[in-house]
Amino acid sequence: MSDETRYLERGAAWTPLWYGPGFAVLGALAELATGGPVHVVAWVLVGLGLAAITVPWINARRRFHTVRVTSTALWQGREELRLDRIAEVTEVGTPAGARVLGGGWSVPRNYDELPVRLDDGTVVLAWARDGEALRAAIRSVKGWPA
Repeated sequence: MSDETRYLERGAAWTPLWYGPGFAVLGALAELATGGPVHVVAWVLVGLGLAAITVPWINARRRFHTVRVTSTALWQGREELRLDRIAEVTEVGTPAGARVLGGGWSVPRNYDELPVRLDDGTVVLAWARDGEALRAAIRSVKGWPA
């Protein structure tokens, strides 16, 4: 069986990388429009500096908030859960103290939680921006009816 990606949610896009340089261009244009001196070197440094501090943030979000379902595993950030360990994803209650997949203390903000019952009876919390799509992807890969 191939290990192709069946569902993918990136933790962040690379587009915020352009916010800093865009801000710098707007600042330089504002200086130009007001007739004052345009500090080109300063605005270039501001744009590059803001882009440079954005790269680690994007990289961390892509590493720790990416959700992927392949034909064999569910990936939550850097944690892998083999799909053959999943017993149920529908009508599973969330017990207090359920472990969150991906290594966090809680489900990331602005993400839906999806309780998952494992083959040993324990319940863990998976998460995705679109919890229903994640549930459907897992059910589809496991061959369960929708």
